[in-house]
Amino acid sequence: MTFPVVGMVGGGQLARMTHEAGIPLGIKFKLLSDTPQDSAAQVVSEVVIGDYRDLDTLRAFARGCDVITFDHEHVPTEHLQALEADGIPVRPGRDALVHAQDKGVMRAKLGEIGAPCPRHRIVTDPADAAAFAAEVGGFPVILKTVRGGYDGKGVWVVRSEADAADPFRAGVPVLAEEKVDFVRELAANIVRSPHGQAVAYPVVESIQVDGVCDTVIAPAPELSEQLAGEAQQLALRIAAELGVVGHLAVELFETRDGRILVNELAMRPHNSGHWTQDGAITSQFANHVRAVLDLPLGDPRPRATWTVMCNVLGGDYPDMYQAYLHCMARDPQLKIHMYGKDVKPGRKVGHVNTYGDDLADVRGRARHAADYLRGTITE
Repeated sequence: MTFPVVGMVGGGQLARMTHEAGIPLGIKFKLLSDTPQDSAAQVVSEVVIGDYRDLDTLRAFARGCDVITFDHEHVPTEHLQALEADGIPVRPGRDALVHAQDKGVMRAKLGEIGAPCPRHRIVTDPADAAAFAAEVGGFPVILKTVRGGYDGKGVWVVRSEADAADPFRAGVPVLAEEKVDFVRELAANIVRSPHGQAVAYPVVESIQVDGVCDTVIAPAPELSEQLAGEAQQLALRIAAELGVVGHLAVELFETRDGRILVNELAMRPHNSGHWTQDGAITSQFANHVRAVLDLPLGDPRPRATWTVMCNVLGGDYPDMYQAYLHCMARDPQLKIHMYGKDVKPGRKVGHVNTYGDDLADVRGRARHAADYLRGTITE
């Protein structure tokens, strides 16, 4: 029997963990990575080092792959179109992925299908940004470059016209959005296959620190069944309308008046779904592999009442391995996932998952482990 080869463009931790999920199924992976030191390049057996922005490199890489998927959204849209014209299955395809690549395209499409969003429009210069602010009740407003931003990069909170110059220096269109008065951020994670089967994970609360995901709580505490259902149905509808294949994360604002608004889309495994590795019957990574190969999807239900994920960020304590002794002895149920990255201050180098029936206990265990690994605490 010949098992399929999944071509993964991008060598980061998402590719590393997706590869891990395919191992029990006997799925073969081929990786296009920037460097041999990238997180996934350290563990995948067949690695091609090359530039994903070069079409010839992409075409050569795709030979021998049964399907192409991604751990980031940055492959040029026209290159995806060329691969599809060559007859190579690309999942998600160009017509879907462009909505995660370009925030302007995303907002236009979400408006077309009636998905709830913050008020927004493309602005041309600081004066136009000030005019937009006046339209939505005044500063502050959010400015975003339509392409290239992630983890808080390419996003500005602008409090005056004089404040608004930086976003326009990137040379790409700028999207202005109202600054939403929200209670918290949520994420609805779903997976959809080519033949239209889809599964929805519990809606989670995502806590950001300095624009970077810090903690995810699954399911989101005290979220009404009605609003949770609305969020799941919204994510499933967006996936169907956009033709998404694979994992889709819909990042949401829960507003003070009880609504949900779409913040961002990601068409790949996502930080808000890392809890599923240990807290769900089938992880986001395993279901992404199943979806891109058009296999039946796995059960997304949680294994425990609560699961909490905390990201481990680099600090001033580079030898995290020495911290394992304390963390593992203190909490034998703790699950540590490290990415093989050099430790640099503020860099995501891993995450921890904890689970159980008492949310305060589960959350405290995850926070303690992440802080101890980073070196923020020493006892």
